[in-house]
Amino acid sequence: MSATLDRPEVDGVSAAELSGFGYEQQLHRRVGRYASFAAGFSFVSILTTVFQLFGLGYGFGGTAFFWTWPAVLVGQLTVALCFAELAARYPLSGAIYQWSRRLGGAVVGWFAGWTMVIAQIVTVAAAAIALQVVLPAVWSGFQLIGTDPSLASRDGAANAVLLGCLLLVVTTTLNAVSVRVTAIVNSVGVTCELIGVVLLVVLLIGHAERGPEVVLHTTNLDSTTGYVVPLLISALMAAYVLVGFDSAGELSEETHKPRATTPRTIIRAVLASGLGGAFLIVAALMAAPSLTDGELALGGLPYVLTSSLGTTTGKLLLLDVAFAVCVCTLAIQTAAARMIFSMARDNVLPFSNHLRRVSDRTGTPVLATVVPGVGAAVCLAVNVGNAGLFLGLASVCITLLYIAYLLVTGPLLLQRLKGNPLPDGVDEDGRKLFSLGRFGLPINLVAVVYGLAMAINLGWPRAEVYDPAGEGWYLHYLPLIVLAATAVGGVLAYRYQRTSYHRSISQVAAVTA
Repeated sequence: MSATLDRPEVDGVSAAELSGFGYEQQLHRRVGRYASFAAGFSFVSILTTVFQLFGLGYGFGGTAFFWTWPAVLVGQLTVALCFAELAARYPLSGAIYQWSRRLGGAVVGWFAGWTMVIAQIVTVAAAAIALQVVLPAVWSGFQLIGTDPSLASRDGAANAVLLGCLLLVVTTTLNAVSVRVTAIVNSVGVTCELIGVVLLVVLLIGHAERGPEVVLHTTNLDSTTGYVVPLLISALMAAYVLVGFDSAGELSEETHKPRATTPRTIIRAVLASGLGGAFLIVAALMAAPSLTDGELALGGLPYVLTSSLGTTTGKLLLLDVAFAVCVCTLAIQTAAARMIFSMARDNVLPFSNHLRRVSDRTGTPVLATVVPGVGAAVCLAVNVGNAGLFLGLASVCITLLYIAYLLVTGPLLLQRLKGNPLPDGVDEDGRKLFSLGRFGLPINLVAVVYGLAMAINLGWPRAEVYDPAGEGWYLHYLPLIVLAATAVGGVLAYRYQRTSYHRSISQVAAVTA
């Protein structure tokens, strides 16, 4: 195993810890345990994503789509366990990039980081769109463009772009101003989201039209092609939702006692999201006025809330969902900024000397924060009026996230197969670093197999998923097109940066001579 996997020093003084990895302490350590958990949980944000995608899951899988949720949860939990091991040993910003680089080498690490940056930027855009699912249902005045609020319509897609861009202005400003304020907003938002999930589940069960055995039926499941195909499509809902838990690792350099804290918060974020989402799905299926009239697939959870709980209560809960959407967007942008900062600090991105600068006043990498905000706004703006916007963006960003995850779990599995275990050590509390022990190899193997299978499922061209309005054949292949463009762009950016780096070294050598 490479020298970069040597035994890590025990955490003591944060500056000394980073010095052992060759970095200076630039970011402020103002993130505690709950804020670290909030970073991972708010990226997943079940209120945001389950509300966005419930209609997708139910529309293809009917009541049986519930079972795709625990299947995806188990797969993602194996990935999270692998990440937890790495977070304990390498508590660094730009987690995916840093872990992949140390396991697979500089080139593999660079492409993992590049893919993750693109994925996070697109994910910021996809999360911001969720306001369109919620706000017009609260008040028609939020429909500023046209009259049809559905994301499947041109009016709805255009209005989603406008609301999303307005949200990006707020999140970019907040992220650039203060780490502490961002952490507080994140923590408050997650607390509200957790309370909201519990209230929703309790209220929906209290208005149940049927029992929990509904998940054992196949109501509304189109079996004309068999059960496998529609359930694979409906599994995309859970695959879209249960990602982003690694963002707790992105804040490692700003977290108190990261070796002890981050591994646990990564796992807790997955488990809390998985359990909360499962209860929410079951409660919604129990409380839906009808399972067969088509309204549940079309209107999703907002329809269930307003029809089952009454207009006033339903709209108050939708406001909580809107807040969760805002916090989710904020958390994803924070993670993207730290990934860009981490890569720029290693001088592997174009314009690294600007992107790695941290403001003395705010303690934040300002330009690295602005870039994902602007990039997400561009992703939205170029799709004005496109009714296939949401699913297209969602499928693209999640496919890229799964590829980036594979560039960590894959090299980790290879190291295990070569007999190179992760280094031992103790955390800041004097306890052994989190380890999977003898279960590491089978769990890692499951994580890789699951990741490959789901990446194929996500990228498979499907007109009914990626082009529901018949906008054009190219949308059928949008995930594959973007994946290819990301790879080609990555090669060009990598070559550009390497050429620039060697040119600067030559110029320095010439001046010195």
